[in-house]
Parts: sequence; structure tokens; C-alpha cells
Amino acid sequence: MYSTRISRHVNASRAAVYRTLLDADAVAKWRVPDGMTARVHEFDGSQGGEFRVSLTYDLPTGTGKSDAHTDTYHGRFVRLVPNRQVVEEVEFETDDPELRGTMTMTTTLTDADGGGTDVLIVHEGIPDVVPEQDNETGTRMALANLARLVETGN
Repeated sequence: MYSTRISRHVNASRAAVYRTLLDADAVAKWRVPDGMTARVHEFDGSQGGEFRVSLTYDLPTGTGKSDAHTDTYHGRFVRLVPNRQVVEEVEFETDDPELRGTMTMTTTLTDADGGGTDVLIVHEGIPDVVPEQDNETGTRMALANLARLVETGN
């Protein structure tokens, strides 16, 4: 298992970014890498609240962790510090024992010099069979989507 740390500056307030982290409709728009479509099955954006999300490859060549073309994961919000931090426990829904186990994702929001918010996402407990480059690339894409959503509303 390994960890990654990815950050991005967002031209929006911590409050605006925090709201977007806990909104099911927003999550379906931003927490999805390019070339995939998100479907939020269940989402309770409160501390202890549970969620379940599927990411499906747009092209049939994508290989999923849960089935042929889809990655489905579920989890819960372990800790919420308003406008500062969101800690989630996440698990892939899979029959593959090498992909099982709880991962922790911590999103920390800090005021940036010159305005806006610096967003840091730390993934811990990522299974070794998930290529580190894939996790980092997907997280960067998601953060770009998050920035676009809070900065422009799209």
C-alpha cells in the first residue's frame, strides 16, 4: 500500500470549496477523471454519512475495478471540519483481494497567499496494484474539475 499527495490552487473561498466537497451533484461533476462518467448512488454529506459512487469509462477499452468498465466505491465521512478539512474512508467494491481494503482520503483547505484556497488531497492505503501514476493523474484531473466548478459554476 502507498500514499499520494496532490495539491492545487483554486480561485474561490474555502467555504465555497468545502460546500462543493459535500454536495452530491457537485461530486458527480468534479470527482471524475477525464474519459469517465460519474453516478452518485447514495450520498449523505454529514459526519458519519455514507456515500456510494460509480465511475464508468466512456470508451469500452477502459478496464474497471468493480466490473468490466466501472469502478464503484463506497465509504463514509469520518471527520468534517467546516471550511478546513474532509476525511473520508473509501473502499472499492470488488472481488479482487488485491484491491480490497479501506483507503483514507483527506482533503485539506488553506487560505492561499494572494487569495483563494489551496486544496491538498492525501490518499493513504492505496492498493499496490493501482498504478501510482494513475492515482496521481486522476486526482489532478478531479482537482482541475473542482477548480473549474467553483470558479465558473461549470
